Amino acid sequence: MHIYPDASVVAGALAPDEPVILDRPHAAARAARFFSTKFPGKSLYAVKANPSPDLIRILFDNGITHYDVASIAEVRMVRATLPTATLCFMHPVKTASAIREAYFEHGVRTFSLDSIEEVEKIVEATVDAEGNRARDLRLCVRLRVSSEYSELSLASKFGIDLADAGELLQATRQVADWLGVCFHVGSQAMTPFAYVQALERVRAAIAHAGVVIDMIDVGGGFPSSYPGMEPPPLEDYFTIIHRHFEALPIAYNAELWCEPGRALSAEYNSLIVKVEKRRGDELYINDGAYGALYDAAHVAWRFPVKCLPKGTERSSDMQEFSFYGPTCDDADFMEGPFLLPADIKAGDWIEVGMLGAYGAAMKTAFNGFGSAEAVTVEDEPMASLYTGRKDPRVSDNVVSLR
Repeated sequence: MHIYPDASVVAGALAPDEPVILDRPHAAARAARFFSTKFPGKSLYAVKANPSPDLIRILFDNGITHYDVASIAEVRMVRATLPTATLCFMHPVKTASAIREAYFEHGVRTFSLDSIEEVEKIVEATVDAEGNRARDLRLCVRLRVSSEYSELSLASKFGIDLADAGELLQATRQVADWLGVCFHVGSQAMTPFAYVQALERVRAAIAHAGVVIDMIDVGGGFPSSYPGMEPPPLEDYFTIIHRHFEALPIAYNAELWCEPGRALSAEYNSLIVKVEKRRGDELYINDGAYGALYDAAHVAWRFPVKCLPKGTERSSDMQEFSFYGPTCDDADFMEGPFLLPADIKAGDWIEVGMLGAYGAAMKTAFNGFGSAEAVTVEDEPMASLYTGRKDPRVSDNVVSLR
């Protein structure tokens, strides 16, 4: 496998007419080591963020042994990729057949839920051929919490309300060998206080239920760095979470879990796109709303961008641009703004950074587009929370590059 120094060399060598995905294994490995050594508990990779088997192997090799899977397809894929990994089925609404296959064929014991109906479904689906009920279920009740401090809300679809949580915790405790409480503060939480507020809600739920809790799962939401979104150091999140976890009324040996997706995968990928046309401050490029740039179109996410040099001097004047993707759909539009040299034109290439989270996962073949070659590069991501460049406490925030 050929490894390139950086995106500019890739563009020069391949002169690609189709998008090119750039993999940075060293960046994913560094993020995995950061969480596995610094988070004061167990880190589960949220596979939905980027289901690449190559990425999953890198994370496993660097300390991430547990995986948050959300479908039977993810269960099968991760189990085939990592035979010894621990899989946790954290989607709160599952089919009985998916639960049965996960439990009996893939060794899954941990399941999330947010209703008594789901408890009953899990119990029934894990009864063996002799009619014996499973005695090793590890069940996690998902509590609804606020997403007000996050860029993308995850507060409306899943989670039981605090007022009803006590009864569900009591019922689940009766059938679970091991009981946890989990929540999700939303994607890209920009302050550690998001977790403080959620853990206070957990405290109230446990106090009302009066049951023994074996695990607290603070979910995902750990941020990455994007234009206009510069979060505090991740150590600040870890410290505050641990402090409030220690004060909860839980078992003395209770475990602390988290489910990073974006924070483990965002720096793994970037994308080279080609400018096919310029119309004023609009650039027509060959990826967009139905490809890896889904978030740029549908939630107005601003990714870092740079024009790749082609051996000619570029203008030092920068201009704000919006993008159109390659399909015939007007919705294939990314408002940005994306800051690029004012003299950019058709035939130029652009690197779009920080696409490891949800970029590759959201690609479709709509209108016949969506093909992309993947290559490996050695340079640093366009932004990082793990290199120490943005944190004055360098010694506390750096994990080795290799």
